[in-house]
Amino acid sequence: MATLGAALVLCVQLLLADGPVRDRLGVVLRGTVTVLLGIGLAAPVLLPVVMGTGHAYPGWTTEFEPAGWSEVFARTLPATYDFFTPAVFLGGGALLLAAVLPFNRAVPRRERLAWAGLAGGVALSLQWGPTHLLWHAFATPNGSPYRQTFVLSGLLVIAAWQCLAYGWPGRRPVLAGTGVLVAVGAFAATDALTGRRALALFACGLAAAVAGLLVVRPGRRRYAAPAALLLVGGLVGQAAATTAYADRARLDRLDHYPAWDAAHEERAEAIAGVNGWPRYRTDPGRTQITANDPMLLGGQGSSYYSSHTPDVLTRTLGALGAGWTSNGRAVQSLDNPVVDAVFAVGARFRTEKGAPPKLSRAEVPPLVTVRPPENTPARYGPSPFRNQETLLGSRVYSEPVAGSCPAGREVFLWAPDYFGTARLGDSPPVDLRGDKPRWRAAVTSLGIAERAGERVTFDRGVPGSRTVACLDRARLDAAVDRMKKTGAVSVRVTDHGVKAQLPPGSKGTAVVAAPRIAGWSCAGKPAGSSLGLVAVPLAPDGTTTSVDCSFRPPGLRSGAALGGASLLVLLGIAVLSVRRRRRERRSRAELPAPGGAPELLPAVEPAP
Repeated sequence: MATLGAALVLCVQLLLADGPVRDRLGVVLRGTVTVLLGIGLAAPVLLPVVMGTGHAYPGWTTEFEPAGWSEVFARTLPATYDFFTPAVFLGGGALLLAAVLPFNRAVPRRERLAWAGLAGGVALSLQWGPTHLLWHAFATPNGSPYRQTFVLSGLLVIAAWQCLAYGWPGRRPVLAGTGVLVAVGAFAATDALTGRRALALFACGLAAAVAGLLVVRPGRRRYAAPAALLLVGGLVGQAAATTAYADRARLDRLDHYPAWDAAHEERAEAIAGVNGWPRYRTDPGRTQITANDPMLLGGQGSSYYSSHTPDVLTRTLGALGAGWTSNGRAVQSLDNPVVDAVFAVGARFRTEKGAPPKLSRAEVPPLVTVRPPENTPARYGPSPFRNQETLLGSRVYSEPVAGSCPAGREVFLWAPDYFGTARLGDSPPVDLRGDKPRWRAAVTSLGIAERAGERVTFDRGVPGSRTVACLDRARLDAAVDRMKKTGAVSVRVTDHGVKAQLPPGSKGTAVVAAPRIAGWSCAGKPAGSSLGLVAVPLAPDGTTTSVDCSFRPPGLRSGAALGGASLLVLLGIAVLSVRRRRRERRSRAELPAPGGAPELLPAVEPAP
């Protein structure tokens, strides 16, 4: 978006510039080379990002629908907010000057038409499907479809500056621009986004800007200070009110998390105190500050959010019953003992409202385990409980009898589309946040059945899709012991890979407790996959004694090569420029001084 916006500004400047066409083409050539070199230097980061889009979970697939024009004009006013409309608010001063530009005859006509036309064309491009896709690299973004609005805002600021570049605008242009903004405000007032506060702030800011422009006129410079006070005061007041309004509106309409405080500091210190990586993982817990708590608080949990969240990560954890927001791109921590055993989560924090975090410890297998040979590859099915058992390699759940679990079993509920609370008997209610496709509720523990016959009840009707399963802890403990005996003897984790020593005679498949995202390789070959995890086939005769897997983001090697080549080209250009300057200085030094007599050559006598 920024590159396209800069190209448009350069095109207008070239059209307005005087001089031969050859000089303008030279500017285009230098600009193109500069952009290409910049892309090349950024390639070590840029190329993996571009290639990562092909491996990302798809997210939203909605078609672009333009906002109503009354909504678009309403967003030019202060104290308005909506996630799916363009935020064009700049403040009364800049917006007024941009509106005055077409009427300010002190500015050459070509410049008025060019800059006003460019700003108007970009504004129209926000509302048309093909140009919307062009701004967003031919893919509707996962979120607001008006992210390119900052380019329009920048063009309006440029237009405002051009209005002042040739002198202070007179009274008539100011009044004409004021009339344009009054019409904009009247049209915006018909939209639901525009409240009385927005109209009042808009009117006050416009009045302050008009007064500031009219006070400072040729011959009246002594009023510059009051005019500046009016302009700055109007801008600051409108901006402060808009920021406060938008902050409150975002809290009501978007996901939000608590601010960092002393409790979170204690939680981070507690996580660091029990960190046992790579012997086991530590999960900071289901209660979130952000969607990337393991990076903020520490630990190695599965909470992860990005526009490049790997497809295999979302689908694998989703098959095991994980919850998510952002339509699958913000995967949440799955608090489940079976999944914790599979992914070697030996320490987990649980945070209840108003209570300090509680640490839960569990015996888990190592990060690398060995699965016995299989005749047919295992696949995930529709039930997350059966999928967990398939990945674990043991049956640990039983189905409820007559709608209830036996006494002593832990009761788990799977109701991905339900938004409300559920409870087991008289146990405390548990929140479920399911509203597909945006939100998905996770497999949730409702507690231990204290007696037979306890049923699951809901506060908002009965979910259409639900499954209840009863976990047998004794079977789970036995499965964990078996995996520990056949798992890796030692595991070493580096910043780019995993190395493990296996017990003698290991056969079947070695599985690393990590999603098999693109970039994993083992023993110099692309890693295999077992139910979405990194897998290495072992020798049938049991001679494989170690596993060595490494990770490199796709495109990193090519990007590094391109970045290195671009750096060499840039250094070459710098060297050539230095040599050229030296030659030019040497040539100037050898020329005779201005006004000095040229040195006469000695006369040559003619040959006899």
